[in-house]
Amino acid sequence: MRPTWDMYFLEVMHALQKRATCDRGQCACVIVKDNQILCSGYVGSPSGLPHCDDVGHLIRPSYEADGTLHDHCVRTIHAEQNAICQAAKRGISLDGATIYVKMTPCRTCCMLLIAAGIKHIIAEFKYHSGSESEEILAQAGITLRFINEEVLTYPTQSPDLQTGIQ
Repeated sequence: MRPTWDMYFLEVMHALQKRATCDRGQCACVIVKDNQILCSGYVGSPSGLPHCDDVGHLIRPSYEADGTLHDHCVRTIHAEQNAICQAAKRGISLDGATIYVKMTPCRTCCMLLIAAGIKHIIAEFKYHSGSESEEILAQAGITLRFINEEVLTYPTQSPDLQTGIQ
């Protein structure tokens, strides 16, 4: 059976996740326009810097807007950030494009996606701290559609989020 465009781009995203070098989220994304892939990205350290898979996570405490404390790996850049950088390196405009992502982009990624001209976001899952992102995207007039309404959590996330250490 021939997959829909959404299913096709999600399958490509799933293949890209295998290249991620931080096992906490193993996120990837694909940016498309007119059903053509413009660029892609996955979570990992910038070129030339050590990867989590090689040297371990660099965990820092991170506070959500509601004051909730979470542990966050800061060794890597997010898949969306990586894809935007890849497009910039190759002179590819993302204006009016659609991005397929594993989960709701974080606040910073949302701001970058807005600035890059992304118009549609298709997320496979919701993210536990995605409500602020959803509000920002709505304010910017960017459509956000979820394939699953399930909230994604990391399988390797520390059970004691109050410590900020994994």
